[in-house]
Amino acid sequence: MNMMKHIVLFIVVLYISNPSFSYANDICVAKTNINTPSGYECKPQETLSVEDFVFSGFVPGETINPFNVKLTVVSADKLRGLNGLGLSAARVDISINGTVAMHVHPDESEFLMMVQGKVTAGFVTSEKAYVKDIKVGDVFVFPKGQLHFVVNSGSETAIAFVAYSSSTPTFQFLDDLLFGKNNLNTSIIAQTTLLDVEQIKKLKAQFGGSG
Repeated sequence: MNMMKHIVLFIVVLYISNPSFSYANDICVAKTNINTPSGYECKPQETLSVEDFVFSGFVPGETINPFNVKLTVVSADKLRGLNGLGLSAARVDISINGTVAMHVHPDESEFLMMVQGKVTAGFVTSEKAYVKDIKVGDVFVFPKGQLHFVVNSGSETAIAFVAYSSSTPTFQFLDDLLFGKNNLNTSIIAQTTLLDVEQIKKLKAQFGGSG
């Protein structure tokens, strides 16, 4: 099955996962990319165009250190026609030995479909780890709020398409939370994780944290 067929299947999955997608009276195209506590302001219906419903950036991207991954997310701030539809999408490019690091989507479930290569994917609950090698044509579902990851376990760049059950998905990466710019005190991290202080400092230097 070539990549075009995968993309068509991916679009069909997005459609059937949210039946309201086709109802014109549910359309609320975001007027700007500014999301307020009450949501996006709707663009007047008479000003809508097909460009409000098209995104052209699902293309290969250069993977980024330290995890050698490129994540291209298409949510309501980039594709304003997604606003209010309860879905969004992403393209994931993972270089050899790369990974999508441990993270959580607090309010969204995730549907991942492989289109190139092989990965090891999984999520962790309080009782069990669910981990499996998946290849082209396989899909993996990550339930809402579960800590999960994707590791390239093949011999080529891995590519997957992802759907989220929200038009404004949220991401909480474990490494960024612990070692990033929130500047959580090193001694607190050491006491609560049993990690070595020097290793914590090295990780903070990698992810921009201090303190």
